[in-house]
Amino acid sequence: MNTDQNSKIVLITGGSSGIGKSIGVFLANKGYIVYGTSRNPSRFSDFNSFTLLQLDVADKNSIASTVKTIEQKHGRLDVLINNAGAGITGPLEEIPEEEIIKNFTTNYFGPINVTKAVLPLMRKQGSGLIINITSIAGYMGLPYRAVYSASKAALEMTTEAWRMELKSFNINMTNVAPGDFATNIAAGRYHAPVIEGSPYEKSYGKSLQLMDEHVDEGMDPDKMAKAVYGVILNTKPKVHYKVGAFMQKFSIVLKRILPDKVYEKLLMNHYKL
Repeated sequence: MNTDQNSKIVLITGGSSGIGKSIGVFLANKGYIVYGTSRNPSRFSDFNSFTLLQLDVADKNSIASTVKTIEQKHGRLDVLINNAGAGITGPLEEIPEEEIIKNFTTNYFGPINVTKAVLPLMRKQGSGLIINITSIAGYMGLPYRAVYSASKAALEMTTEAWRMELKSFNINMTNVAPGDFATNIAAGRYHAPVIEGSPYEKSYGKSLQLMDEHVDEGMDPDKMAKAVYGVILNTKPKVHYKVGAFMQKFSIVLKRILPDKVYEKLLMNHYKL
């Protein structure tokens, strides 16, 4: 394994499991110096795939401390992968406002604040790459996943704008949107409860079951790792990348070409609404 001074330094938020861990392991095996993060690294005492640092994307002091640690040790940071994220499901009418705010804090404001923290260092070194892990769900409003779709769509649009602001500093920014992958995201997701007697009881219950099946039957996270590695090797990355099953990626194409109501009908049939 190549770990000389020319190895790129990579920071991955949410690197203790799932897609983040797969990306970290893959890049470490390619000779990159990888730092993953977790809110509680002590929970992963036997973790030895790469270095895990404590970071909570909702805590600016925690973010600043982690970036400072890397800067003091290496004097640079070549790649930031904003991977930390949280799922959320439920009828929008029944999701508590504090849960919506909490989700946007993790999925949207978190990546923004981590990026803000690394930009001065990247600007000083005259280069850098920021990869925002979004979601194919961010390309369409999905029933009972309105908050998740909205948070990921917000990050997609922010990336489109922000990358233009960063070009003159030789800093690249891009989105990588995964579809359904076999990870533990469903277990960590906020599920609004299926309330007995609720007007959404039957339809939300069916949709929730369907969503969990999609994750359980999802693709191997290593496919995301290979896609992210390809982006890192690309000196001129595209604005958007999509990684997932054919039909998941094709659904974005369909949305572009079909009338809105036809596409809506397809989604409703898919979710049995």
